[in-house]
Amino acid sequence: MTWYLVRRVGQAVVVVFGVMILTFILLHMEPGSAARAVLGLKATPARVAIFDDTYGLNKPLYAQFLLYIKQLFQGNLGISYQLQQPVTTLIAQRLPRDALLIGLSTLLAIIVGVPTGIYQAVHHNQLVDDVTAGTWFTLYSAPDFLEAFLLIALLCVQFHVFQPNFPGGITSVGGVLADWRALVLPVFVLSINSVAGFSQYARSTAIGVLATDYIRTARAKGLPPRLVLNRHVLQNSLLPVVTILGLSLPDIVAGAVIAEVVFNFPGMGLLLWQSALSHDFPVMLGATLIVGIATVTGNLLADISYGIMDPRIRHG
Repeated sequence: MTWYLVRRVGQAVVVVFGVMILTFILLHMEPGSAARAVLGLKATPARVAIFDDTYGLNKPLYAQFLLYIKQLFQGNLGISYQLQQPVTTLIAQRLPRDALLIGLSTLLAIIVGVPTGIYQAVHHNQLVDDVTAGTWFTLYSAPDFLEAFLLIALLCVQFHVFQPNFPGGITSVGGVLADWRALVLPVFVLSINSVAGFSQYARSTAIGVLATDYIRTARAKGLPPRLVLNRHVLQNSLLPVVTILGLSLPDIVAGAVIAEVVFNFPGMGLLLWQSALSHDFPVMLGATLIVGIATVTGNLLADISYGIMDPRIRHG
């Protein structure tokens, strides 16, 4: 188990480094100029030259990357071109809010998805199973922004139940929680796509568990159906959910970017979107690095949790 963890950590480091290299190259090869995006189209060549020299954009691409790596090991992600603030500070201010948004949406998806999947497994090949699966996959296939706009039109414009977006000036998690009516819709939109995945994985596993000998033995002993589901079926159905939770983290983060833009949520997704529009390379690189680290860390924790929950895998 120890050697496996060492190998997985090494793989995670290689993946993060590869993502960082690819992102750095793609960002610096895209059409347009960061200097023109920041200074404006009417900026003189002299101002553009000063900007490029200040941020090292006039150096060869490999030299820029080596400088970026050197600053990274010093804990410096650079200075934002637009906001003129350290990227580390900008991301650190927004990460707790993103953790709240993604954490609540993931928790809601698990609470809804796993029991739904087990319920479908108990009613396998019945009408309720087909209707539930069709409903969740229909919602899963719809774009996040479309679901967000439909919810805004229905619950905000038509019935005035929730706020359509967050007001400006929120700088803390407490401020986000204070505007809970604006938090409901982003959490709900992010959880919709995850519910379909969690429920179907839990359903498939639960169907296999219900067909095992020890479940038939438990039923033959006269154990109540609810006890059989809670003690035996539920625990085994959570194993694939742990795996899909780690693998679905990139999709959740991508959905968070869309949700934050639509609902004006003051998180890293909105910051990344604004940085992409303004060619703010340091912020984009810093945000991509954090997302990459979070993704590989999530997968690593999923593997460890899988081994803890299933002794067969741990001892194997």
